[in-house]
Amino acid sequence: MKVIDILKEKGDVVKSVNPTDTVQFLSRRLFQEKVGAMVVISHTGAVEGIVSERDFTRGLAEYGPSLLAMPVSNIMTRAVISCAPQDSLQAVAQVMTRRRIRHLPVSDGVKLIGLVSIGDVLNHRLEEVQREANVLRDNTIEIR
Repeated sequence: MKVIDILKEKGDVVKSVNPTDTVQFLSRRLFQEKVGAMVVISHTGAVEGIVSERDFTRGLAEYGPSLLAMPVSNIMTRAVISCAPQDSLQAVAQVMTRRRIRHLPVSDGVKLIGLVSIGDVLNHRLEEVQREANVLRDNTIEIR
């Protein structure tokens, strides 16, 4: 299974914020959208970074309550690691595990086309494993 299979199911809408938005605005959006991360996109449409609940927590520990008035650019991760639509879910899971990240933007090489989470990858991998187990079970029954 490939990343594109996840995007076909969940859609290609990417939740995003601007680097100048406040962290309080970000916090509200994460809560309202029920997501754990958002891509940070400039007014020109360029990907500037990604910001997650972990970034928020780290910022709160570092800056305290004053964090809420700061711009998202103060806490976002600038070195964005992304994946491609044709990447296998196994490869994406390995990147997420090795890098200890839970969200990967999906790029077609030119533009951002989606965002996948570790939950998306895990759900699809579990479905894949279940299908494989069913095929093996059915083949075993037919052989007997």
